Amino acid sequence: MKKLIGTGVALVTPFEKDGAIDYKSLKKLLRHTANGGVDYFVVLGTTGESATLSRDEKADVLRFVLDNNPRKLPVVFGIGSNDTRHVLEEIHATDFTGVDAVLSVCPYYNKPSQEGVVMHFTAVADACPVPIIIYNIPGRTGTNITAETMLRLAEHPNIVAVKEASGNLEQCMKIAQGKPKDFLLLSGDDLMTVPLYSIGARGVISVLANAFPGIFARMKKYALEGQFEKASREQFRLLEINPLMYAEGNPTGVKQLLAEMGICGPHTRLPMAPASEELRKKIADAYAKSKRKG
Repeated sequence: MKKLIGTGVALVTPFEKDGAIDYKSLKKLLRHTANGGVDYFVVLGTTGESATLSRDEKADVLRFVLDNNPRKLPVVFGIGSNDTRHVLEEIHATDFTGVDAVLSVCPYYNKPSQEGVVMHFTAVADACPVPIIIYNIPGRTGTNITAETMLRLAEHPNIVAVKEASGNLEQCMKIAQGKPKDFLLLSGDDLMTVPLYSIGARGVISVLANAFPGIFARMKKYALEGQFEKASREQFRLLEINPLMYAEGNPTGVKQLLAEMGICGPHTRLPMAPASEELRKKIADAYAKSKRKG
């Protein structure tokens, strides 16, 4: 899956003020990120507020991205749930024409055992007609997929990568050390991108690449060339603004940043609330400072 090396942008789903999908702004976002150097699109992950979209809306957004893909980049589609049967139903109902892989999150809330995690993803991988990227984000799901479990799943021929957002560098190192050669370790945390590149990761699925695709393109270039000092300098440019993206939940922060940039509105769907006045000011100040630094 060489097409998944580098930066995948976890696209936001722009909304109008009334909650309707803002396709005009989505087209603008696709151009901004593609021209900025991302390597592929991730459509309707958690950053895309997939939990609040109907099945028809999801299909419409996916088809729009495929039809308005400026550089014909690979497309990854998010399908996940805490109900294995529901994931399988979604897979059977999806038209995968033009889709290169599926991003599927660890079942949340239920807190399955590690054996339950293996059984869940085995069933999903067996049923899916395109390769699976597992998304491990225990801070959201309540369950960590251990390195040992991930290495078991990596042996499945249709499980090709993990988006690792555990924040546990030792766990990531164990995956990097023990994984099959063609299995991709991808960062799921923007500020862990360069550290994970340094231990063998091959890319990142990023929130901030919605706004700053060029920074991630340069990080990839330098890291894959082994120029980690230069890659780190790019990473350091995100230090101030990154925590603001999550201060009031994702994608509230990044949508407010994109609004500052004139790419889309800041609107979210409940239960996500708009950014507070205090957060809006902090994001505006951080963005202005980033522009002065070039």
